[in-house]
Amino acid sequence: MDTGSESMIAAAHVTPATPVRQIARFTIEQYDRMIAAGIFENGLQGSRCELIHGEIRPMLPIGPVHEDMVDYLTRWSTKHTDEGQVRVRIQQSIGLPGASSAPQPDIAWVRQMSYRDSRPLSDNALLVIEVADTSIDYDTGEKADLYAAAGISDYWVVDVQNQSIEIRRDPANGRYRTLQTFARGDVVRPLLFPDIELPVDMLFLGEGEKQG
Repeated sequence: MDTGSESMIAAAHVTPATPVRQIARFTIEQYDRMIAAGIFENGLQGSRCELIHGEIRPMLPIGPVHEDMVDYLTRWSTKHTDEGQVRVRIQQSIGLPGASSAPQPDIAWVRQMSYRDSRPLSDNALLVIEVADTSIDYDTGEKADLYAAAGISDYWVVDVQNQSIEIRRDPANGRYRTLQTFARGDVVRPLLFPDIELPVDMLFLGEGEKQG
């Protein structure tokens, strides 16, 4: 292993027991070289992480409610989208090179094409959804600004505690200019696919009560 890789290992070494942000900052290209070198498997003991503003941040584990909602949104997404147009990605990265970031949203609809050689960029993102329980401040704050600055036009946050969906649109100057909150009894529709409906109630029913 070359000296550059060794220094990246030293800078990236964190464990779930030490939830501190890194002083060192990395580009997406450096981050990808670290992934290819197996640094995160060995140095981070297999914990999930994402690159945000050049910082490698450990991701918190998610609980059963969060997992259940991701499962439901996955089924809803794959059932209602045309696989010839949309690829549904679950907790996989989007590349935002201008922000040295590769966030991993819970759900992302991206243009249908091969991403074997590079991850989707913001121009490929058709809809981004985060499920927020303990992470609500992060998902509606720093992460919302990150997605807005990248020009992602349709960003949803599922607010577990308040049983609602916040939809942010019209990004400009690093902020979303419109925010709408939809409660139980409402129906939400993706910006680019207005014929597709998601009843907010369906996310907050028990598993046996949910449909499609």
